[in-house]
Amino acid sequence: MSKKKNPNGAGSYYVMKNGTIRYSIMSGFKPNGKPNIKHFYGKTKKEAKSKADQYFLDKAEGLQVDSKTKFSDFADFWYESHKKNISETTAEGYKYTLKKIKFAFGSRDIRTIKAADVEWVLNKYQEEGYADSYVRQMRGMMYQIFNKAEANDLIRKNPVRFAEKTRSKNTKPPKDAFTASEIKLLMENLPDDRMGHSIRLLLCTGMRSQELLALEPRYIAKDGSYIYIRQAVNLVKGTVKIGPPKSRDSIRDIPIPEQYRYAAIALRDTSKRFVWEVGKPGIPCNPTYFRDKFREYLSEVDGVRLLTPHSCRHTYVSQLQALGVDIPTIQSLCGHAEVDMTQHYLHVQENVRLAAVERFGKEFDRESKPDDESNIMQLTGSSTEQVNKDDFATENAPHITSQLHHDKGAVIIKFPKSY
Repeated sequence: MSKKKNPNGAGSYYVMKNGTIRYSIMSGFKPNGKPNIKHFYGKTKKEAKSKADQYFLDKAEGLQVDSKTKFSDFADFWYESHKKNISETTAEGYKYTLKKIKFAFGSRDIRTIKAADVEWVLNKYQEEGYADSYVRQMRGMMYQIFNKAEANDLIRKNPVRFAEKTRSKNTKPPKDAFTASEIKLLMENLPDDRMGHSIRLLLCTGMRSQELLALEPRYIAKDGSYIYIRQAVNLVKGTVKIGPPKSRDSIRDIPIPEQYRYAAIALRDTSKRFVWEVGKPGIPCNPTYFRDKFREYLSEVDGVRLLTPHSCRHTYVSQLQALGVDIPTIQSLCGHAEVDMTQHYLHVQENVRLAAVERFGKEFDRESKPDDESNIMQLTGSSTEQVNKDDFATENAPHITSQLHHDKGAVIIKFPKSY
C-alpha cells in the first residue's frame, strides 16, 4: 500500500506487508542538511502515533532518544564508578548480584524496562528460592542503576520506584541486641584488658568489628574523646586485608562518652601498628579469631546472652532510639548509608552528636549504682496507659512524687527512697 499522508501534514502512515502500521515523520535535519525522517511502528495508527508523540516529548525534555543504551552496558558503567565507594569484599558480592540482574534484562534498551519488568525479575528470583535479603539487595542495586540512568537523562523515571515490593515468605525474628540490663552487666563485669575495653567501645560507639580490628593508635584521640574510622579489615578469599570502610558514609569521627574514654586510651597505648594484632606483627587480627574471643569473654559474665560482635552495633542503635535520639543523628554516628545512596546526614551538628553519646555514657556508667528495687512499683498494662501521680498520694505520705517510665508494656513508677 502506498503512503497515506496525515491530513494535518504532520507525518505519513504506511501499511506494511505484515499489517504493521509505520508512521514516518521528520525530526530536524541530518549533518548533511537532508531531512531526518524517524519511523514508528504499531499495530494501529494510534499506537504508532503515540510512540512518535512520546519520542518528541522525551526529546523536548532532554532525554537521549536517538541512541540505544543496553542495560548490561550501563550496569557495568554504574558498577565501575560505584565500586570505588565500597569495600573490596562488598564489591565482590555486588559483582555476583549484578550478574544475575544482567542475565534477566540482557541487552534490552534501558528505556524499555518498566516497573512490571522489575517486579517480574524480583518475583522470579524469590520463587526460585533466593533469600528475601538477597532479593532486597537485588532491588536496591537496580534502584541505584536506574537512578543513575535517570540522572543522566537516559530514562524519564526510575521504574524501581514504582515497582511493587515482593512480600517476604519467611518471617524472621528481629536481629538480636543486648538489653539494657545486659549492657550494664558487661560494662561493670568485663575485665579491664584489651578484649574487655574493645567490647565496651563496640557497645558505646556502634563501630563495626571490622573497623575496630583495623584501628591504629593514630586513629584514636590522645584523650580518648574520638575514634576516627578511616579503614576496615576485609576478608578477601580468606585473606585478611586492610581496605576502606563499608561505604563512603562509614568514614566518620565517632565521639566517645566521657565515662568510657579510658577504654579508648588503653587501646591506644600500644607500640604495634594495629591495636588488635595476633601472631605476625603488622597484620591485623582475623575477624573469626576475634569473634571466638568475644564469645569467650561473654560466657564469663552471668546473665548475658552469647551474641555476636555485630549485635553491639544493633544494641547501640536501639538504645539511642530508646533514649530519644533522632534518626539522622544515629545514622551520622553509625555511618549508615541509604540504599539509594542519595541521603546523607552531614547536616547533623556536632554538639547534638556529643550530647547523644554523653547520654549513652551516663545511662550505662559502670560507676553508677542501680536503683533500689524496693522503691519501684510496676503496674502491668498498656505502655500508653495514663497514670496520675496524685492517685498515689495519701494523707500519710502527701510528699510523694512519682516518676513514670514505660518498659515493655508495663508502667514503672519510682518513688523516693524515703517512702
